[in-house]
Amino acid sequence: MSTRLYWEIGKRAFQRQLAYRTANLAGLFTNACFGYLRGSVFIALYQTERSIGGYDVSAAVTFTWVTQALIMVVFLWGWWDVEETIRTGDVVSDLAKPFSYLGFWLARDYGRALYHLLFRCCPILLIGEVMFGLRWPTSPVTWAALALSLTLAVAISFAWRFTLNLTAFWTTDARGIGGLASILSTLLCGLLVPLPYFPDTVRRVVEALPFAGILQIPADVFLERVTGAGLLLALGQQALWAGVMLGATQLLVMAATRRVVVQGG
Repeated sequence: MSTRLYWEIGKRAFQRQLAYRTANLAGLFTNACFGYLRGSVFIALYQTERSIGGYDVSAAVTFTWVTQALIMVVFLWGWWDVEETIRTGDVVSDLAKPFSYLGFWLARDYGRALYHLLFRCCPILLIGEVMFGLRWPTSPVTWAALALSLTLAVAISFAWRFTLNLTAFWTTDARGIGGLASILSTLLCGLLVPLPYFPDTVRRVVEALPFAGILQIPADVFLERVTGAGLLLALGQQALWAGVMLGATQLLVMAATRRVVVQGG
């Protein structure tokens, strides 16, 4: 019964996104433009180098389009749905409902992510294929691993965004904090450049952080840069961070709930 409840919540979130067709088309156009610009920059970069950080020009361009396509799947920026309910006071009724507050929002996020996977990510990759020619996975195992990797990437991204939203319980400027945090996550998730481009000492640190599991690892799985034991290790890293961050987020929800009760709101 509990599983059916969250399934229905996710399905409603998916259906809700279907109402925003014009916004999706505008976002699709924007993503395609940035994909073209970023791809062109990487092609120019490789005019004097055959390989950088283990990526040749084909892999680098494909990485660019994959990360561009996944921006809305993992929803890197601008998600303030929870913060808005805290500001308006609607969060009180949400917390009083007879199901998991965290599970409710997580199910909604997976419904939203599925919509953007189908109607934003796939078209962007097709546009990238037409414009540049991409390097696609060649093994069914890779596609299965990619599905799991994306599932975990959404969980990590959600936990990060949800935590930033929950700071509204303690501060009046959660979006200001979120803006600064978004700069950090954008730099460290692999969106701007692949993390292997970083110097070795820095790379080892940033690749161990949870942000790598949002874009860098799924993109590397797509490119089949991680296989065998390396693939299991990468997926294990994502699963570990997803579990730790969701667990920490649940503790934060419990603390926020006590704060609401103490304040009588």
